[in-house]
Amino acid sequence: MSEQRGTERQIIGQRPVEINEAVASEKRSERKIAIAFIIGIIAGLVFMVDYVKFGASTPVLGISMAVALGGIGYGLGEWGLRLMPQGPFQEEREEMPTRDIEKEAFQAAFARGETIKRRSFLRRLLLGAMGVFGLASLFPLKSLGPQPGGSLYHTKWRPGSRMVNINNRPIKVTDIEVGGFLTVFPEGHLDSAVSTTLLIRADSKPLATRPGRLSWSPNGYVAFSKICTHAGCPVGLYEHATQQLLCPCHQSLFDIKDGCKPVFGPAATPLPQLPLTVDKQGYLIAQSDYLVPIGPQFWETNKHRRPFKPYKAI
Repeated sequence: MSEQRGTERQIIGQRPVEINEAVASEKRSERKIAIAFIIGIIAGLVFMVDYVKFGASTPVLGISMAVALGGIGYGLGEWGLRLMPQGPFQEEREEMPTRDIEKEAFQAAFARGETIKRRSFLRRLLLGAMGVFGLASLFPLKSLGPQPGGSLYHTKWRPGSRMVNINNRPIKVTDIEVGGFLTVFPEGHLDSAVSTTLLIRADSKPLATRPGRLSWSPNGYVAFSKICTHAGCPVGLYEHATQQLLCPCHQSLFDIKDGCKPVFGPAATPLPQLPLTVDKQGYLIAQSDYLVPIGPQFWETNKHRRPFKPYKAI
């Protein structure tokens, strides 16, 4: 019994030394973590400054982002490894009297817990590092370019816009024979890809592709967007015998007699039709812009439909 008590007194006598060593180790870890978070904050600020000043094509961007991530990651790892309680933990089921050595161990644990008060500084540094990094990660969004706004809902076709070919020559009503077709653009906008249109001479007399569209096809001319409603590929093949348009990319087939409704392939919505008329000089012109946004079927919603106003020559 006396030997056991002597051993307990020896262990208790060594406890203050162990406590001091634990506290000193935690302080060293806190300093390392603080330095890591500060490095992460500085690297994030360097990233933002370099991006604003030199753009998105300098090696400093990648280096500073890597350093910021590395600093935050190291700090979090060191915090979890050195400052958080280490398991496994097991709760004793039976009640046992508290011995002096256990009381001493509790006092040591409580003394180590006093350092939590100082860790509020680390928490603030962590929040600062994460905030700076999160803000820096938003900067590359600027490289996506200006927002499209409402430009995707309209083309360059306007009431009275003359149709021109790739050589910027206006198209007269007598230029294309029945069965012929041509890629056309609004005059002055050869560079507008969204305005690319297929002009087809489907018949010699007006063709009602849908109820109310008889006035859209003077002399049998009809015009449809060349941009496929499936994936935006160019629709470039026309078969006059069946009066169908084919998109060669994914084999979508459209029936122009039925408003260019898809009859085969993955496309689910018709190609938008452009209302046409003829001016006093005999040139083919647009009555208006497309009534629905052109392109993949995402745009085919009633929300974006525009009312049709027949063109009146001035």
